[in-house]
Amino acid sequence: MKASGSSGWKGPVKFRMPTAENLVPIRLDIQFEGQRYKDAFTWNPSDPDSEILVFARRTVKDLKLPQAFNTQISQSIQSQLADFRAYEGQDMYTGEKIIPIKLDLRVNHTLIKDQFLWDLNNFESDPEEFARTLCKDLGVEDPEVGPAVAFAIREQLYEIAVQSVTSARESRLSKKSRRGSDYGSARSLHQGWLVNGLSEIIQL
Repeated sequence: MKASGSSGWKGPVKFRMPTAENLVPIRLDIQFEGQRYKDAFTWNPSDPDSEILVFARRTVKDLKLPQAFNTQISQSIQSQLADFRAYEGQDMYTGEKIIPIKLDLRVNHTLIKDQFLWDLNNFESDPEEFARTLCKDLGVEDPEVGPAVAFAIREQLYEIAVQSVTSARESRLSKKSRRGSDYGSARSLHQGWLVNGLSEIIQL
């Protein structure tokens, strides 16, 4: 299966999820007082942080978890959002970038194994819609599979987007290094010409 085509973005792009919706994949695995809470979902980094505490309280209440989970859940979400926000405002590497996405998931009684290509520069892509189409094509009826597939796609896109920031940073440093080297070479040649000229004057 193949993801939708490129929207033709050109030039520098500031860091964000390379999808239509800028949603951060959040994964929780918290153990406390003999109980364990695992979950995976997406979060809009533009939402106010006060929503995190509301979410934590509601989760603890609905699942009847110890109150101490409030802090654990809130801190974990805030930490992962802080990691994401640390890249915001930085340039991402752009250009033709078709990447492989691999799925190897077990959700309840369903095993999903697939591999397809995804255009990292298609900022109109929708992992959730793609997951729904994939599940429909495969005849998967479990409603938990689609969200799990979309989340797995977003996790991989997030990782690659972070790598793109690193690539852009290294590219800028490399260009600066080359410019500095060219300047140094020109300056050395200029100094060499002065020395040779001075030597000739002395000999005269």
